[in-house]
Amino acid sequence: MGDLDDLVKDFLVESHENLDRLDRDFMAMEDRPGDKELLAGVFRAIHTIKGTSGFFGFSRLQAVCHAGENLLSKLRDGALVLDGDMSTALLAMGDRVRSLLSDIEHGGAENVGDDQPLIEALHALATGSHHAPAAAPVATPEPVTVPVPVADSAPAPAPRVVASPVEAHPPHPPEGEPARSGEGSSIADSTLRVDVRLLDRVMNLVGELVLARNRILQESGGIRHAGLSNAATRLDQLTTELQEGVMKTRLQPIGAVWQKLPRIVRDLSKSLGKQIRVEMQGAETELDKTIIEAIKDPLTHMVRNSVDHGVEMPDQRVAAGKPAEGRITLRARHDGGQVVVEIDDDGRGIDPGRVKAKAVEKGVISAEQAAKMSDREAVTLIFAPGFSTAEQVTSISGRGVGMDVVRTNIERIGGTVDVASRPGHGATIMVKIPLTLAIIPALIVTCAGQRFAIPQVSLLELVSVPADKVATQIESVYDARVLRLRGQLLPLVDLAGELRLTPPPGGGPVRVVILQADHRQYGLIVDGVQDTQEIVVKPLGRQLDGIEVFSGATIMGDGRVALIIDPVGLAKRAKVASRKDAGSGSAGGSGPVLTPLLVFRSPDDGRMAVTLAAVNRLEELREDQIERMGNQEVIQYRGGIMPLVRVFRVLAERRKNPRNPDAGVKPGTLPVVVHAHGDQMIGLVVGEILDTVEEDITALRPATRPGIAGCLVVRGKVTELLTIDHVVKAALPALAEA
Repeated sequence: MGDLDDLVKDFLVESHENLDRLDRDFMAMEDRPGDKELLAGVFRAIHTIKGTSGFFGFSRLQAVCHAGENLLSKLRDGALVLDGDMSTALLAMGDRVRSLLSDIEHGGAENVGDDQPLIEALHALATGSHHAPAAAPVATPEPVTVPVPVADSAPAPAPRVVASPVEAHPPHPPEGEPARSGEGSSIADSTLRVDVRLLDRVMNLVGELVLARNRILQESGGIRHAGLSNAATRLDQLTTELQEGVMKTRLQPIGAVWQKLPRIVRDLSKSLGKQIRVEMQGAETELDKTIIEAIKDPLTHMVRNSVDHGVEMPDQRVAAGKPAEGRITLRARHDGGQVVVEIDDDGRGIDPGRVKAKAVEKGVISAEQAAKMSDREAVTLIFAPGFSTAEQVTSISGRGVGMDVVRTNIERIGGTVDVASRPGHGATIMVKIPLTLAIIPALIVTCAGQRFAIPQVSLLELVSVPADKVATQIESVYDARVLRLRGQLLPLVDLAGELRLTPPPGGGPVRVVILQADHRQYGLIVDGVQDTQEIVVKPLGRQLDGIEVFSGATIMGDGRVALIIDPVGLAKRAKVASRKDAGSGSAGGSGPVLTPLLVFRSPDDGRMAVTLAAVNRLEELREDQIERMGNQEVIQYRGGIMPLVRVFRVLAERRKNPRNPDAGVKPGTLPVVVHAHGDQMIGLVVGEILDTVEEDITALRPATRPGIAGCLVVRGKVTELLTIDHVVKAALPALAEA
């Protein structure tokens, strides 16, 4: 069985279970031949085996089941009444099916054989064309005696003699005879179906065992006793193995959710007049059954949306240079402690302008908010409550209830959902969900004397900023604290401040936990970091459901409760901006590449930006700090001399107001972008610093003048992208040439 596909294994297990039930039902039918419910159950079992065997291409099995199904259909509909000949023939059919399943199990395929005599006998019984032996003897093989298996609930009737070419295969060899190769045991004998409620109970008990294990390890850590230490270590190992084993019993391939989606796509596409095929990658990726059940409906809705809104009509696709047949691809993969599921289509994509217009029309946002939104922000409006781009209400969409519920349901199980659009080429919806909700690895941190747990899947790294470097590594950009980490500016969130706790006195090092949540990277300031351990997630009570900062609670080794921080909820509460989008594109790399930009005001209330990678620091200096070296403005900066370049004066020749090139600069102050040109620091004097954003700069509009790489729209404003090298060369030619 090692070479068989998992789906074939499932088919064999289910078919063997159906056959065992059929043996009992056939015997019961002899006592109750008119029992409609019993006949319907037998018919469904044979119909299921026939349908699935046809799917896998097992033609012999399909043909035998089809012949038996015809007879059972007549019995179920009341056209025939079950008699002894029919019972014997149906039992023979069950034996043949069992034999064929055994061939498939042990050889991977059906053996060559002649089922025609059995099929003809079943057909004759179904059409009423069979004859009694004495009335119409025919040249057939000698009558055979068919041993009938004994049901547990009914006595065994005497063997019957049938004058028909039905070759019987007893389900079990006579006592004392060895089983033939491939018989006597099956995959069903090594498979046990267990009620999910029992598995849930076992999982809860394992969770309590993990808590007890954690407490024993904590208590025994301070006791010097070799025997106790060895026993605690062994308990730790056994608990871990038991936990892994129980969790595996709950894992199911995500293909179990996907298997119904091709049919849904087929039906919807035909009703809409579209041509769409479904491709699947990673169907074997396993998830906890609880997660499988939770994502079933959201995935179905997202696929329906791709069919309805994403893939165009065939004539529209051909006109756009695409094949008439659209494609929806489902992908799943493990990524650390999470599972990433993508629904990708090659349709029209999402038009940010249309989304904004619809959102304003439906009152989701105001016109002013829409004008300030970037394209990426506009696309995420599809998750807003009450939003829909459908022009009319249909049975598929248009009621404004859907994607907001999808996001709510995904986030309820600790997952995230995001969308990346490629206008004219398609869209990708990415869902990240945990493997399981029961037991997760977590980092334990302290804040204001309390302990909190942070899921390890959101943890990137730990940073400790020494006390003497806090002033240089942690900066303030207009009341927002940021950490400069390897050239990146990461927003900081003070856990004590967000939770309104009293922090301990400062003066020591600052400990920062770098988290990634919903494509956002940010630093969380905590008082201390303890260790990592596996925790049992306990849901919060209904009274606390509205608190987005916490996703649950756990019981620590000393019996005290620790709250589990939700990194996504905390980021939303703190309103931290995304500084680095790790998932700006889809897994296939087809999405836009976003570049962090620093946006500042330029003369005439214009907008200008530089790439954040070119920014070493942000400073706000006073005018009275400026000195001169000849005609060059300089300033003493960190033990050296830094030349200043007034950006707007360099670019003043094409401005509307060249007499006032420093418009937008606050009187008495100098907003300065510190840029490292080789080993030399250069201060670029700019206008009021407005924000940092992320935009796709691969397709800039043409530049209007030298020194500008191009133009783009940032939150409703035309923004020029500054070429720093041009400005430095124009203002400091000697330095630029060096």
